Amino acid sequence: MKAVGASVPRYDGIKNVVGRALFTDDVRPAGLLHVRILRSPHDSARIVSLDVTGAATAPGVHGVLTAADVPRLVVGQLEAQGIAADEPLLALDEVRFRGQPIVAVAAESEEAAREALERIAIEYEVRAPFLDMRLALDPGQPHIVADGNLFHYEKYTERRVRRGDVDRAFEEADLIVQGVYRPTAIEQAPLETQAAIAIPEPDGRLTIHSTTQALYYSMAIVAEHLQIPLGQIKFVGGQVGGGFGGKVDSPCESIAGLLALRTGRPVRFAHTREEEMLCSSIRASWHIEIADAVSSDGWILGRRTLTLHDAGAYTRLSPYGTNKHTFHLAGAYTIPNVAFNSYVVYTNRPPSSSMRGFGVTSASFAIETHLERIATELGMDPWELRLRNAARTGDVSPTGGRLPDPSAVATLVGCAREAGVALAPAYASMTDDRSPSETVPDHLREAVLEPGAVA
Repeated sequence: MKAVGASVPRYDGIKNVVGRALFTDDVRPAGLLHVRILRSPHDSARIVSLDVTGAATAPGVHGVLTAADVPRLVVGQLEAQGIAADEPLLALDEVRFRGQPIVAVAAESEEAAREALERIAIEYEVRAPFLDMRLALDPGQPHIVADGNLFHYEKYTERRVRRGDVDRAFEEADLIVQGVYRPTAIEQAPLETQAAIAIPEPDGRLTIHSTTQALYYSMAIVAEHLQIPLGQIKFVGGQVGGGFGGKVDSPCESIAGLLALRTGRPVRFAHTREEEMLCSSIRASWHIEIADAVSSDGWILGRRTLTLHDAGAYTRLSPYGTNKHTFHLAGAYTIPNVAFNSYVVYTNRPPSSSMRGFGVTSASFAIETHLERIATELGMDPWELRLRNAARTGDVSPTGGRLPDPSAVATLVGCAREAGVALAPAYASMTDDRSPSETVPDHLREAVLEPGAVA
């Protein structure tokens, strides 16, 4: 019980502050080889021909890796959830985004590896790129995937949520408030870029020092690419060097591991800052349209949404993030009638991935900005608008789940108090639980008392 209730110093606090922490890219085993990557200079192109003979015979080069050398080329991050893999570790017949890796070279130095890349003969047939997700449903656009620019959720082209009678809500509304919100793409910009050091052991095992945020997840990805048992790989983590979600991907580990096994030497592969910004996973850009049916006294009767999520060139975690986004489009509020449609759109931009609650943060940004717009339209205090519509204990969410402890009211009242906002007494005394004397508005009665249906 020495730690319970005590202020315990961080075990790694001092070394972080004084600069003695050992990061992945600080590992320097003897005989280390360095990797550089030939990357696509085009947003979209077919690879007509590729000849790496010049690179393989360049001074200081010990290993060259192409798509043909990868035991399992295509591995998906969501295969366990039944979503087919689509992204090759190294490009095979085509490139779908600027910066996509095509050839990896391991040499005695980074300079030697870069010089070897110059000896690679490659010919492209450049194609018109598709870069604007808002045009995904328009005819005549270049297709990123064979059956169109959309990811399919079972029989639907979108993730959809339905509850209540949204058409009736809009017919009965005193006011309809619409808005479009476009959170843009963001690079996580970690202090340490993506990096991996792969060391072949005398017993045939492989030790990989990695910046990953998810050791066992990344181990599984590497084992699939290399087609070796998990027990043959040892991952060493520690100092992530900043992640924010972006380091659940493993862009360096598999390539470093393959080259280490091929050359019998330790191999280092670390993104340059330019590579990190150009082609590492990003938080996706979103296009979010919201229309709310509102009563003159500030009740949200119904909501329609249309969301486009830019997955970039490959699927990665986009369907998962869009699921979370769609399920949170009511925010912290009880809205009895909803129709949410969210699309995963493929473009020729770098693939997107997780960053700080991805999917939910974009929904929250749009919702809270939209509520300010509603308050302005009604001439109503935005705190009171939020408290009036806040989810209460026992309310039912758009996906049919009853809320046991929503905490929205307690949070809003506490924030108002700390911000020095003087709420009207009826709002200042609100709690997450409805008091026995509190009247439930007619339009909320089903949402509060009945589970309803969800599709």
